[in-house]
Amino acid sequence: MNNNNRRRNFRSRPQKNNFRRRSVSLNSNNSNNLHSNGNLSFSRNGSMNNIHNVEKTMLKYQQLAKDAQSNGDPVLSQNYLQHADHYLRRYNELNQKRENPAEKQLEEDKSLLKEDMIEKEAQSISS
Repeated sequence: MNNNNRRRNFRSRPQKNNFRRRSVSLNSNNSNNLHSNGNLSFSRNGSMNNIHNVEKTMLKYQQLAKDAQSNGDPVLSQNYLQHADHYLRRYNELNQKRENPAEKQLEEDKSLLKEDMIEKEAQSISS
């Protein structure tokens, strides 16, 4: 008996309910209008805030641009370079944010040391 021509019956799978759905709806009548713009409620799960992920993505697009250029597709190469440039700007922004708190702390420490020295000089002069 040849079973190759027989159709297989569709078996439905049980629905998985162990994942979370987002409770924010864009059509709700909240007084908060933040969700009217789709970009504001879009969550990236921190992918654009992790400097290592941004660097890795930037390098990926640079490599894709090189590959497209070597395959003779300058338009696709330019597209990938624009993506890489975007991630480079984001990478520099994250680096700047990461370095600025350290610089601010050094400046505060220096200003505190200067104030302490001025106070000690004032005390030594008055004594």
